[in-house]
Amino acid sequence: MPTIIDRPAQRYVAERATLAIPDFPRIADRLPPLIGALGADGFTPAGAPFFRYRVLHPGPRFTVEAGIPVDGDHIPAEPAFRGELPAGRYVLDTYVGAPDGLAAATEAVLAWGATRGLTWDRTDGPDGEEWGCRLEVLRTSPREVPDPAQWVTDLLFRLAD
Repeated sequence: MPTIIDRPAQRYVAERATLAIPDFPRIADRLPPLIGALGADGFTPAGAPFFRYRVLHPGPRFTVEAGIPVDGDHIPAEPAFRGELPAGRYVLDTYVGAPDGLAAATEAVLAWGATRGLTWDRTDGPDGEEWGCRLEVLRTSPREVPDPAQWVTDLLFRLAD
């Protein structure tokens, strides 16, 4: 069952792409090189990797970031960039299963919020739904847990102030 939590701001490094669902591996595959580059620069991740959905375009396509939380002022090499996840109140739900179930899990969280009259940190922009902060935090490493049915993903949706 979803819960409402407070989260502090969190710096991160990421790469961004706009793509359709079948092309998602193109951005997901950027996580290992990002982690490797951090290590090469003497930094360790300050948390689990994530996907930040910035814009949900019609089509369906989306602009998404593959990110790694960091402490300090790490400056990544391009095309990576620095960002900050905003502090605030978030709805958190944990999903266990393969990635193909994430869309249904997301819809369930959004429906849960609608029944409670929650207002999301999102606006309708010229290119689609623009989200202030909508995350899938990857709590399981596929290298350590090869069975996708056992993968754990936290879904986080920032609430409007």
